[in-house]
Amino acid sequence: MWKRKDENYRRAVMACFIQAAYLLELDRQENRTEQKALAPKWWVPFKFKLIETLIDERDGTIFGAMLEWDRTAAMADLILIRPTSAPRAVLTLRGTILTSSTIKRDLQDDLRFLAWETLKGSVRFKTAFDAMKSIAIRYGSGNVCIAGHSLGAGFALQVGKALAKEGIYIEAHLFNPPSVSLAASLKNIGEKATFAWKKVRAMLPSGGDVQGMTDDQNAVQDVSLKKWIPHLYINNNDYVCCYYTDPSKIVEGNNANLAAAKLFVLSKGNQKFLEAHKLDQWWADDLELQTVINSSKLISQQLKSLYQLPTSHLVSPGTQMTARFFIAAVEQ
Repeated sequence: MWKRKDENYRRAVMACFIQAAYLLELDRQENRTEQKALAPKWWVPFKFKLIETLIDERDGTIFGAMLEWDRTAAMADLILIRPTSAPRAVLTLRGTILTSSTIKRDLQDDLRFLAWETLKGSVRFKTAFDAMKSIAIRYGSGNVCIAGHSLGAGFALQVGKALAKEGIYIEAHLFNPPSVSLAASLKNIGEKATFAWKKVRAMLPSGGDVQGMTDDQNAVQDVSLKKWIPHLYINNNDYVCCYYTDPSKIVEGNNANLAAAKLFVLSKGNQKFLEAHKLDQWWADDLELQTVINSSKLISQQLKSLYQLPTSHLVSPGTQMTARFFIAAVEQ
C-alpha cells in the first residue's frame, strides 16, 4: 500500500511491479492457474490490478504488463482516496528470460541494441509505445509511469523519449538500463573480438525505420531532452549499465546542449556481474544510493539514437540481402 512519498519506497515498488512482468511470462510457461499464479502477489499488496498484458506477436510471449490503481480493493481496506504519491497506471517491461520459450526473441532484441543502439525496429517498441501513449492520454502524463529492467529498461527509455518528442512527459524508472553497444565494450577485449563483432553486425538488420532529421527537428528534440528526466538505477559492477557513470561521459553542472537523468548509483565493492545485474537488489527499501542529476554525453547519445543513425550505420543493398538471409536462417 502506498504510504510514503520518498524515492526509496517508490523505487522499491517499481522494482516489484517489474518482477510481476517477469512472473506473468513464467506463469504462462508453467501453465499456472489463477489460484497458483505468482505474478499477482507483486501488485495486489499495493492496491493495483492487471489491466493489460503486452504480447510479442512473434512468439506469443508476455514482455510487459499494464497495472492500474484498484479502487475497489482500496475501498475494501477503507482507503477512500488514492494517495497522491500513487500513479493511476504503470507500464512495466521485463528483461531477457533465458528459457526455450523466450530466449530467441529476447536475444534478437538484445542483439538489435548491441548492433545499433536502438530498439525502435522491434515490434515490442511499437506495442509498448502505443500502450503507454494510450494510458497517458487517458489519465494525464503526470499520473502514469513506465518502468523496466535490463532490456525492458532499454525499451522504457526509448518509449519515454519518443513520447517526450510528442510533448508527453512521463515518469520513468529504469533499472540496469543498457548503456553502450557491444562494440564499445569490446575495446577492452582486443582487436580480434572487435573485428569479429563488426562482421556479425554487418549481417544484422538495421535499427528500424530510422531517418535523419533536419536542423529544425533536431532543435525540437533538444528541447524535449531538457524537459524529460528519467530515473536510472545503476550498479557500478554491472557492465551493461555502468557506462552511464563513466567520468569521461559526464558533464558537471547544467549543460544546455545535453540531456539529463537522475542517477541512483549503487556500489558494493567487487560484485559478480549476475549479482550486480539482478532486479531483486532494487526492491530493498534501505539501500544507500548515491543520487545525482547529471548532464551526460552518453544519455544524449542514447536518446538521440532513437531517431538518427550515423552514416556508418547505413548498409548497402547487398548487405541487406545478406542480413535477410541471416535472419531467415536464424528463424528456421
